[in-house]
Amino acid sequence: MVNLVIMRHGEAQPQYSSDSERQLTQAGIREVQQMAGWLQHHYSAFDCIYASPYRRTQQTAALIAEAGLALTPIQTNTDLVPEGNAQLVLDFINLQLTEQPEQRILLVSHMPLVSFLVEAFTRQGQTPIFDTAGVACLHYKPDQGVLLEYASPPLLQLVQHSV
Repeated sequence: MVNLVIMRHGEAQPQYSSDSERQLTQAGIREVQQMAGWLQHHYSAFDCIYASPYRRTQQTAALIAEAGLALTPIQTNTDLVPEGNAQLVLDFINLQLTEQPEQRILLVSHMPLVSFLVEAFTRQGQTPIFDTAGVACLHYKPDQGVLLEYASPPLLQLVQHSV
């Protein structure tokens, strides 16, 4: 059962006065909407959505919520920034799942942290490179996790073209 999804934000503007203020491009919005549709088709809504305070992750989380995948308001987690510490996020999620073991959680963050999070939640050496709007779907219990699947807009396009 997937209960933890780690998502990279959609494509963002390449240049801006501040990295934290970069917004999603139109292509990034479409990517996130495509992944929201995929998540909706495969999984139920999330009990908690945590996003980095950066604008592009907040926009990504809002698009996921608009698709009906949020049971509660989006929460900001300052540890989910690009240079964030995966261990702090792991400790936070362990606490959340200890208090409510059945909850489904979505984390919206950035490269390289999303890759380090997959490794922290699963096992050493498992650090996938995320496409923009990519999602890693895990079954996770405190200190024990398995990566069940990874999906992204380019992978979904490959599947659609091969069918």
